[in-house]
Amino acid sequence: MTGDSLHFNAFIWPNGYHESAWRVVDDDVRGVLGLPYYANIARTAERGLMDSIFLADNIAIVEYRVTHLPQTQFDPISVLSALAAVTEKIGLIGTGSTTYNKPWELARRFATLDHLSGGRAGWNIVTTITPLAAANFGEKAHPDHADRYERAHEFVDVVTRAWDSWDDDAIVGDRENGVWADRAKLHAPRFHGKFYDVEGVLPFPRSPQGRPVLVQAGQSAAGIGLAARYAELVFSGPPSLEAAVKFRAELDTQVIAAGRDPRQVRVLPALMVTLGGTEAEAKARAQRLEELASPEFRWQNALYTAGLDPDAFDPDAPLPAELRAEGGSSRLQQLAAAARERPEAPLREIAGKITGGAGQVHFVGTPEQLADHVLTWQDAGAVDGFTIMGSTLPYELTAFVDHVVPILQRKGRYRTEYTGSTLREHLAP
Repeated sequence: MTGDSLHFNAFIWPNGYHESAWRVVDDDVRGVLGLPYYANIARTAERGLMDSIFLADNIAIVEYRVTHLPQTQFDPISVLSALAAVTEKIGLIGTGSTTYNKPWELARRFATLDHLSGGRAGWNIVTTITPLAAANFGEKAHPDHADRYERAHEFVDVVTRAWDSWDDDAIVGDRENGVWADRAKLHAPRFHGKFYDVEGVLPFPRSPQGRPVLVQAGQSAAGIGLAARYAELVFSGPPSLEAAVKFRAELDTQVIAAGRDPRQVRVLPALMVTLGGTEAEAKARAQRLEELASPEFRWQNALYTAGLDPDAFDPDAPLPAELRAEGGSSRLQQLAAAARERPEAPLREIAGKITGGAGQVHFVGTPEQLADHVLTWQDAGAVDGFTIMGSTLPYELTAFVDHVVPILQRKGRYRTEYTGSTLREHLAP
């Protein structure tokens, strides 16, 4: 992988990924609720020739977050469809749950975005960690971790069959004989599995890139297994270089075992960045964000991202013994491991040390230092690039595009123009 062109995604979050971002930016506090905010970030990322913009999703509002964070969890497909009209090349990745959607309907929505954007759509496959989502969808219980991933495998299988229900050359367009498409080139899924029954073809042909790009973010054993079977882009990874190299090796091994080529899987883990003209300036900006961080939010968010309901716990008591066992999501394992080291410590103290929603590294430094960091990780074989999560937005993303990208271009390690028009072409080796 050494010397290959780097790849980058831009992660969009209200005012920035750090929880204190909204308190330090100068923008109108309600600006994140309007399309111009997203359009500005998308155009900046496209100016930087990034592979895609990336929208997460939460389908259950956790009320403690209303106090501490701007809440802008719009439907990703709706936002990305709007952004397709104000951009030309950049990929558009949105999150969609396999637990709280129907596969044929999700396939139709993402394929619609793929058509409207000229082949730039990607689906970030998630199983939804929070049990609070169940009540929003009229479900009595939230499936456990293993059940969600078993369901996810079948769900993705059905979605890809629906996307492939038209051959590439199904459209005939014969006006003289009145034949718009060749029915013989339609292949109904007629799928009957353990969880889903899906019969018919999608109501429109394949998109310019065939079907949306598949993205996966899980770090648990089940998440890696799902990524190995389906993903073309992997969003997560461990925070240390040594662990990231091992993660990539394990992923490649499982990709090969699934009969796929590891060179067709891009690993672009989350990297929160805070940049400055000098290292001291960057550290001061990062320190200001930390000074404004809420200890209450920290412990509550650690529980939420581990798939637990913060309102159900006493923060001044230890983590219950039944939750200290190994297993479950990667974040729950992280929380449990910390509790096993200090079983009598209050939950507030244990959980408060676990920061970030995606287990990402927080890089603080100059553009030159960030360029060196990126190249070190790529040359070690750990990554193909990163998903850039500006601690504040659009400021860190603008700094990345204006100052880091030119450094990487001068070194011959990053594209100087888009050579394709679809997301899959952007991700190609």
